[in-house]
Amino acid sequence: MLTTLGSMPVFLLAVLSPYVRSDLDFGASRLGLTVGCYFTFAAVGAMLVGPVADRVSARLSAVAAGALCAGGGLGVAVWGTSWRNLVILMAVLGLANAACQVTANLTLARSISAERRGFGFAVKQSAIPAAILVAGLCVPIANGALGWRAMYAATGLLGLVVVVLGLGRRQPVVARAAGSGEDDRPPLLPLVLLMIAMTFGSAAANSMGAFVATWGAEIGLSPARVGVVMALGSGLNILVRLVSGLLADRRQGRNLPVVTGQFLIGALALMVLSWPSPTIFWPVTVLAFALGWSWPGLMMYAVVRISRDGPATASGMLQAGAFAGGAAGPMCFGLLGDTVGFVPAWRFASAVFVIGAALIVIARRLLVTDLVNRPPREPLGYGGGRLSNPARMASRPASDE
Repeated sequence: MLTTLGSMPVFLLAVLSPYVRSDLDFGASRLGLTVGCYFTFAAVGAMLVGPVADRVSARLSAVAAGALCAGGGLGVAVWGTSWRNLVILMAVLGLANAACQVTANLTLARSISAERRGFGFAVKQSAIPAAILVAGLCVPIANGALGWRAMYAATGLLGLVVVVLGLGRRQPVVARAAGSGEDDRPPLLPLVLLMIAMTFGSAAANSMGAFVATWGAEIGLSPARVGVVMALGSGLNILVRLVSGLLADRRQGRNLPVVTGQFLIGALALMVLSWPSPTIFWPVTVLAFALGWSWPGLMMYAVVRISRDGPATASGMLQAGAFAGGAAGPMCFGLLGDTVGFVPAWRFASAVFVIGAALIVIARRLLVTDLVNRPPREPLGYGGGRLSNPARMASRPASDE
C-alpha cells in the first residue's frame, strides 16, 4: 500500500493529462519532461535515502515517506496552477516515491523468508499496476465537479495517514548476522547488463503508462474510456505478477528467460499499438499492461536470488536502472511525439523493449558461466526443475568449504 501511494502521482498525471494539459496549457514534450523530472528525483532520492534508511528504523522512514507524499500531493492541489509549479511539486513527489520504495524494501528484507521471496517481490512490485488501476478509476471523478486537483489532494491526505500510522508503529528489534569469511560477490558485468536492460524496459513501459491516455485521445477515445481500459489492464497485470511470483517460488531458476519473453510481448504490443485504430487500442493496451509490464517483480527476485553476498548492491543497481528508465523514457517519447508523431514514438519504444530482451539473454549466459566456474558459497539450483529436484546445482566441493 505504501509503494502504491508513492507511485500513484505520476500515473494520475498520465491518465488525467488531457485535463491537466488543457488547464495549464502545455504540450506532450512538457508532459514528458514533467514525468522525467519525477523519476529523476526518485532515482537520486533512492540513492540518498537508501543508506540513511539502513541506519534508521523503518518507522522513521515511513514517517518521512508519508510527509513527502502529503506535502507534494497537497501542494499540487493548492499551488499546481502553472507548469513550472507542477514540475517542482512532482519532483517532491518523486522523492516521496523513493522514500516509499526504500521503506517497503526495508520491511520486505526483514520479514520475508527465502522460500517466499518470489511472491513477496511480486506483491511489492504489484504496487505499480495498482497505482495505475486506482489512477484510471479516478478519471470519471476528476471529470466531474471535483476536478483533477482533488485527486492529488486525496493522495496528500493519505500521506498524512501514513505519517500517523508510522508514528504509532513499534519498531521490532532485528538481529543482524555477522559476516564470516571472504565475500562472495556476484559478477559485475552481468549486473551492469541487467541494470541497463531494466533501464530500457522501464523506459518503454513508463512511456506507455505516461502517454497511452494521450494516444487514446489522439485517435478519438474519451479519457473516461481510456481510464477504464488502463484500469482493466492494470488489474490483470497485478494478477500476472502474483502468479509469476508464486511459480518462481516453485522452481529453481529460469526466471530471466520468463522476463525475456515478457519483454518481447511488450515489444509486440507496442508495435501493434502504433496503429491508430480505436478498435485495436483497447485489447492491445490491455495485453501491453497485463503481460508486457508484468516483469519487474520477477526480474528483481531473479537478481536478488543470484546475488550471493551482495543482495543490496544487486537490487540497488536494478532499482537505479528502473528509475533512470522511468526518467529518460517519457522525456524521449514526448520529444518524439511532438517532433515526428506518436506512431514512430510507439515503434521506437517497441525497439527499446527488444534491445532490453537481448541484454537479458546475454547477461543470463554470463551468470550461468559464472555459476559453473565460480560456484557460490551457498548451493544454488538453477536451470529449472522443482525445488527438491533442480535441473542443475552450483555448489562448492566439500574441500573448498
